[in-house]
Order: sequence, then C-alpha cells, then structure tokens
Amino acid sequence: MTTVDFITELFCRVDDVLHDMPKHPQAGLYPSEVTTLALLFALKGGGERAFYRWLERDYRPLFPQLPERTRLFRLFAAHQDWTERFLAQPTVLGVADSYGVELLHPYREQRRPRPGRIGRKGLSNHRWIVGGKLAVVLNKWGLVCGWAADTANVHDSAFQPLIRRFAEQMVVLADGNFACHEGNPPNLKVCPRGTWNDRMLVETTFSMLTLVCHAKHALHRAWRYFTMRLAFSVALFNVLAQWDGLPRDASGCAHRSIARFSL
Repeated sequence: MTTVDFITELFCRVDDVLHDMPKHPQAGLYPSEVTTLALLFALKGGGERAFYRWLERDYRPLFPQLPERTRLFRLFAAHQDWTERFLAQPTVLGVADSYGVELLHPYREQRRPRPGRIGRKGLSNHRWIVGGKLAVVLNKWGLVCGWAADTANVHDSAFQPLIRRFAEQMVVLADGNFACHEGNPPNLKVCPRGTWNDRMLVETTFSMLTLVCHAKHALHRAWRYFTMRLAFSVALFNVLAQWDGLPRDASGCAHRSIARFSL
C-alpha cells in the first residue's frame, strides 16, 4: 500500500465515524479532513513545522483547502474532543497503566523559567524526565477505552477517576502505584509484581506508540496542544489496531500490529 492509498483509506475510515458531523459554513476543511490530518500528525511524530513541510510538499493535492500551519494546528487543538468517537467499548476485564512523555531534557530544566514550562519533573521507566503522563485503560482486546493526562510529577493514584469511570462496566488490573491507603475505586484490581501477565498487554501498546508514533518525546509548549497530541495518538492507535479486524489465534488472543503504517 502506497502512502497515498493509506491516507485515502484512513480518510474513508474516519469519515465513516464522523459522517454525521456537519461542516461549518466558513470552514475550508470538513471534520473528516481535519481529523485525518491530525491522525497523520500523530503517526508522523516530530514537530509541527516538519510535519507541515512534509504534508505541503508531498500531499497537498489530497487536501487542496489546506490552511496555513498555525491555523491548522489551532483546528487540531480546538476539535480534539472528536477523538472520543474513536474510543473502544469496555469489556469485563481491562488493564490500566501510565506512560511518561518527555517535553524537556532534565539538563535543560533550569534554562526555561517555570511559568513557561507545561511539564514537571518526574520518574518514567526509572529515569527522570520533564514532561507529562498519559494514563490509559484498555479493554481485553488491547484497545483504548479511556485516557487521561497530567504532569509527570503526579503519582499514578491521581488517575483513579479514570478507573472509577468504568466502575459499572469493567474490572481494571493495575499495579500498586494506582492504589491509595483508602478510597480506591471498587473496580480496581491491584496486581503484585509477577502476577497477572495479562497486564503486559498495555506494555505492548506503549511500545507501539513509542516506536511507530515517536510518542515518548513531544515538542509542544502549551498544554492544550500536548493533550491534542495524546488524544489523536490514542484515536490513531485504535484505528490502526483494528485495520484488519483484530485477527485472533486459536486461543482467542488478538494480535495487534501498527508497524507497517509507520511514516
């Protein structure tokens, strides 16, 4: 599949989800076009300027009404709530974990005054980063049902409202970092180290986001643009993981792969 074929099919799949969303009379792009471009940005990774140069140079004929760069990314940030339509349905059993996203190298932390930083210093994978955290809840097929974001210095227990959101629908497996001494969500199942290997499902998801979407590092300097990147990355993962219908093996396990879509 060529890149043009992939972009065309991606647009068709997005349009199937957003077909009932009207276009603003003064808008140049349809909602499906805006969402497709935002998903391509999440897939491409890197900075806004590099993505826009790539898009305008190679694929401008696919989007003849492409606006100026800053206006395009304002559209992405303003309409990030559209990604809620791409979230998966919960199942009886789910998994939760957090993922650190670096916005600034710790050595450069003192070069930027605190009012100008949107991230905070915290631990991720046993190393210090200055950035934010993405917390996700996956269903049994490894698709994202819900997500939340906060700065990297917060404890994982701060994401308990995300787990509590599925209290009537899903039992969520998580590590001990998501638990408090009291007041834990009734559907939170704390798994000690070495137990419930089903939780590795979320590690595979994070690996794909890191290697394909380059989501471990971001260059945004405003929080709404940071959450925009996370929102469209989550939506993109659900779209690509189900591209061929989540094929299952003889034991019923779904095999997800998005490596072939890397740009």
